[in-house]
Amino acid sequence: MSDTYVECLVKRESSTIGKLARIVLVMVTVVFGILTFLGFVLALFVALAAGFGAYFVYLHTDVEYEYLYLDKELSVDKILAKTKRKRVATFEMERMEVLAPIKSYHLDNYRNRTGKAVDYSIGREEQPDGRYVMYFDGNQKVLLSPSEELVKAIRNAAPRKVFTD
Repeated sequence: MSDTYVECLVKRESSTIGKLARIVLVMVTVVFGILTFLGFVLALFVALAAGFGAYFVYLHTDVEYEYLYLDKELSVDKILAKTKRKRVATFEMERMEVLAPIKSYHLDNYRNRTGKAVDYSIGREEQPDGRYVMYFDGNQKVLLSPSEELVKAIRNAAPRKVFTD
């Protein structure tokens, strides 16, 4: 039995609001930290709260996704700020309905479906757009940004369900 193993790491682009929130919270932390040294005791609590807020905003704006394909199973891990890893989803290729580029005509029959949509892609449109859409188990739409090697491995497992247009 041959096992196919493919790994793909994708960095999600931070939103403008997230970047702005990080900058503002760091500035508030620094200003109130300086005020603490000048003798304002209550400024310490504001500095600590803003510092914790800046840490958590940074943690959730610096996100990477790792796709791991092994033996007809695709797992997606979310890596927060290169320190914490969490498995967010596992997809069995037997239950996958279709995998195609986001603007493919093969997805026309699936466009009017309602269900849960999750985004594990880079979060923005590139030229050419390398994002793919996977409809899984009848009720889930998954956006991915796989490498060509990963798409080829999934296509070998389910050739009639994967399109590259």
